[in-house]
Amino acid sequence: MEKDIGKINKNETTDIVLRVDDFAERRGLTIREFVTSDRYTGFTKSGVKIMAADFTKFKEMINSITEEDMKEEVPVEQPEQGQETLESSEIPEVPKPEEQEVPTETPQEEIKVEKPGESEEEKESLPDY
Repeated sequence: MEKDIGKINKNETTDIVLRVDDFAERRGLTIREFVTSDRYTGFTKSGVKIMAADFTKFKEMINSITEEDMKEEVPVEQPEQGQETLESSEIPEVPKPEEQEVPTETPQEEIKVEKPGESEEEKESLPDY
């Protein structure tokens, strides 16, 4: 048994189809996408099946949605958030580069790194080949 209930247009090539069917000998409400295009015309894998045993619960859930719930909220204009503009009297004065103090580098202690076999002691203890 197949009984088409209706369809809702999703876009120019796709509709959402509601139908009661007995697919695989399991009766239920099927909600699936149906595509009409040059490459393919038919149902897609996108969709859901509400089994007959769950239909009463599904119907109660759908009926609990009010028109008020489905009204699109008009966004309330909020003031733009971001950086504030300072008055010129509020802007701190920044010294010019020639007026700024230049930190002097403190000399760091030189560290001598020796590779293995470079120290005098190791050179003496190495065998000559």
